[in-house]
Amino acid sequence: MGKSHQKGWVSIRGKKWYGYFRRTVIDPSTNQPKIVSTPVALGLKSEMTKYEARDKLELAIKRLTGQIAEDGVVRNGSVTFDWFVQNRYLPLKEGDWKEETAKVKKFLIKADLVDAFRGVRLENIDKLALQTHLNRLAKTRSKDRVLNAGTYMRAIFREAVDQDFLPKDPARSVKAPLTLRDTDKTILSWDQLRSALSRLQLRDRILLTLDMTNALRPSELFGLRWSCFDPELCQIEIKETTYKGKIRPWGKTRASLSKIPIARALADELLAWRQQCREEQQRKKLVRGPSADDPKAFIFPARGGGFIDSGNYRNRVLHKLAQELGLPKLTFQVIRRTIATLAKDKGHVKDIQGMLRHTRLATTTDVYMQSLESGVRSTVDSIHDELSATGTSGPGSRRFRSGRARAAEAALSRLRRFQETKAARFRSPLVGWFWILRQECDKVKGRRWGLSS
Repeated sequence: MGKSHQKGWVSIRGKKWYGYFRRTVIDPSTNQPKIVSTPVALGLKSEMTKYEARDKLELAIKRLTGQIAEDGVVRNGSVTFDWFVQNRYLPLKEGDWKEETAKVKKFLIKADLVDAFRGVRLENIDKLALQTHLNRLAKTRSKDRVLNAGTYMRAIFREAVDQDFLPKDPARSVKAPLTLRDTDKTILSWDQLRSALSRLQLRDRILLTLDMTNALRPSELFGLRWSCFDPELCQIEIKETTYKGKIRPWGKTRASLSKIPIARALADELLAWRQQCREEQQRKKLVRGPSADDPKAFIFPARGGGFIDSGNYRNRVLHKLAQELGLPKLTFQVIRRTIATLAKDKGHVKDIQGMLRHTRLATTTDVYMQSLESGVRSTVDSIHDELSATGTSGPGSRRFRSGRARAAEAALSRLRRFQETKAARFRSPLVGWFWILRQECDKVKGRRWGLSS
């Protein structure tokens, strides 16, 4: 690396001083270096001399050129944003992403960032432009998508600084807008889940019962084969997953591929479903796809014997079922969130994390578990009962709590009598409460010192 030591030249255009210098940059259209003459507006002729204009140009050259590489190409912000993303950022990150993940991330980066700043030089993008764009996204995009856009934005410009294309990171202090659209937090009740299962045929009922019982992801559910099912131990081993027509030997997280327990009644239903598949294949003499006796056969196969597409099943079964039952929404994500929320009364939070197979507990508690109005009301009522000495839990005997309750009722009756007779002496009932409290304290103090019986 070396420094550019050229001083350039200055001239007058109209009423202003302008400076010029040459630099070698990368042509985004051909990806080849080329020499360009760069103009810089220095200031009004009436405000500075020629020597002052030269000094200002020298500072501008240092700011704009920065480091030069061995091939003579100056690494600066003259390259466009889309060129930097395609040629300098994505090649570094693609190795850390899986194939499907890379497709999603590239699409989001292109749709939310590249298309907005296409053709704009890195050096011309400042904090105001980035914050304004993020605020604009918040009006039309979901909360998660806006947050992801902000994350990608900061990562791209941080990489531009690390690679010496920019001297300063304009996205370092860009903040997520406060007015973000709420994410979907739809949850159902036990009755709604049971009513949904009662409307389904045997295959779909077993499929959704397994999904609801173990909160499986659709990619895990539709990738199950008969070799994964162990009826004696009542467990299923997730060995592979499906996604967009492909079978993958990995899951979403490290804990996705694991052995999960299932209920004995559900294991018996799976055996009954396997027997029904055998009888149907013998009756129809089905030749497409593997037999139900083949360990490699899918537990819930499509018509051709392959695995079911999750999007097709969601549109064909779940959306139709939600419309028939009048449910607000019914998807695999809603089922998974519902089970995580309702299971709070069935087990410990660490057990729920294990059931959902999350790597981090915060994902289970902060993303999937939702607060229920009935649970909040029950908690408030329990706290109020304890404060009013009518609770049935906690330390202390029932006899002691009953005594406190009787004392509270007696104090309340005395307050009512006091308000009826001497309320005019005080400004508010609160003063009456303090008056009775003062009397009770005097009684306790007198008994402690033996002044009264």
